[in-house]
Amino acid sequence: MLDRRALMLAVSAALLAARRARAATVTDGAGRAVPVPARVERVFPAGPPAAILLYTLAPDCLIGWPRANSPAEREFLLADIGARPEVGRITGRGNTANLEVVLALKPDLILDVGSVNPTYVSLADRVQQQTGVPYALLDGRFDAVARSYRTLGALIGRDQLGDEYAHIAEQTINAITQRIAAVPPQRRPRVYYARGPRGLETGLGGSINVETIELLAHNAAGETRGGLANVSIEQVLVWNPDVIITIDQDFAASVWNDPAWAPIAAARARRVHLSPKLPFGWVDFPPSVNRLIGLWWLAKILYPELFPEDLRALTRDFYARFYHVQINDAQIDRVLAGRD
Repeated sequence: MLDRRALMLAVSAALLAARRARAATVTDGAGRAVPVPARVERVFPAGPPAAILLYTLAPDCLIGWPRANSPAEREFLLADIGARPEVGRITGRGNTANLEVVLALKPDLILDVGSVNPTYVSLADRVQQQTGVPYALLDGRFDAVARSYRTLGALIGRDQLGDEYAHIAEQTINAITQRIAAVPPQRRPRVYYARGPRGLETGLGGSINVETIELLAHNAAGETRGGLANVSIEQVLVWNPDVIITIDQDFAASVWNDPAWAPIAAARARRVHLSPKLPFGWVDFPPSVNRLIGLWWLAKILYPELFPEDLRALTRDFYARFYHVQINDAQIDRVLAGRD
């Protein structure tokens, strides 16, 4: 048996090893070695995709939101977390959080999810150097969701939970893409993604905004590579998509009475679909892990014969697991209708 002195030494060594393990670095989505604090209790999200990823895995760590949630959005989030204040954003259009504001909130970690190109790597390095707060940049692409969950779990000391969410993401993507694989490319529909009240903003090929569409079908605007772009109705007529997916209620309501859209195959076949968006968009806006439930929605729209699953049951389960709320039938009706 160990004597008291030996036991104390053993306990001290174990505690020191644990502290060293938490003080190690984690490699983020850009390949940067991010120092991990001993404890991570307060995380500043650099933009909306980061806020959503963090909320789903560890809502208690979320300091606040880049944009305050509306009452309709808060209904589908934990009441105390959904109502946390607007703290601005460091990345993207309309960045509003200066570093003094960030430091005043005393974060243990700054989290960004999105592009890992040199511009955002440089930003991460600069902010980390100026604030002294570890800044993790995770890959925001849809096929990197599982990897981002595991990295975030390691960063905040919730490795097992990160693995669990990563596994769900992998199962979802694999289950759907394996069934889609049986559909020859020439039989997959041409889908136009319509944004804005006139429906004339869309995602070009490779845009993060149409990743789930391109995973399942042909992006009508995919021949040109890029991000979001404004196009003309004449160009949409040339593309003549089989299906239109939109996130704009005004466009979804007006397209049926607009003669300019009437000749398009999707309009003639009544295949214009308004994406659900409470509390976050199912296809885009913002492009984060909220797109996992949207992948089921898209699959059932595009290939109903291949996906007999009950979307209402999938929705209820997703909201319980990822948004931490139990929703009733009336709420599911509202979500699936795509209304605010």
